[in-house]
Amino acid sequence: MPFTLPPRTPSGPRRRSLLASAAGAFVLVGCSAPEPSTETAVHSPSAADRARARAARDSESLAARYAAVITAHPPLAARLKPLRAEVVRHVQAFGGSGTAGSRPSASGSPSASASAQPSSSPTVPAQEKDALADLATAERTLADQRTKALLTVPGELARLLASVAAAGAAHAFLLTEGAK
Repeated sequence: MPFTLPPRTPSGPRRRSLLASAAGAFVLVGCSAPEPSTETAVHSPSAADRARARAARDSESLAARYAAVITAHPPLAARLKPLRAEVVRHVQAFGGSGTAGSRPSASGSPSASASAQPSSSPTVPAQEKDALADLATAERTLADQRTKALLTVPGELARLLASVAAAGAAHAFLLTEGAK
């Protein structure tokens, strides 16, 4: 004769259904968070504006680094100009002017590009390989910073930061690709 357990009727909701309901409610609340009202939006834009301005400044600084490397190592210009042009577009996407270090001089003279750069021009390693590694490190660092900032900014800016961070990671890959 097989052993059967006595029937047991639960006196309330089952533990499994409680956990599923709680998890479902948590997901629904997280997914359907309301957009900030005009009262709370008064404080948010300043934080978003600061994040946008910082992203523009960071991209301007990166564009200046590219310009300095192009000036110091003219043979790398063909490889770096398209990446630098993208960085300048990022500056503009964040609302910056895109003029700081935006164009290295056609002649490659340091004085022409130095006038477009901030007062403290970036130092460029003497070896091309080291200069590329330095740019790749700067791209990776900036991409990591932007990825971390995603949680602190509103939706549209977060999407822009994510896109630019992904582009920066791709730039870092392209800069290190020839080193292997």
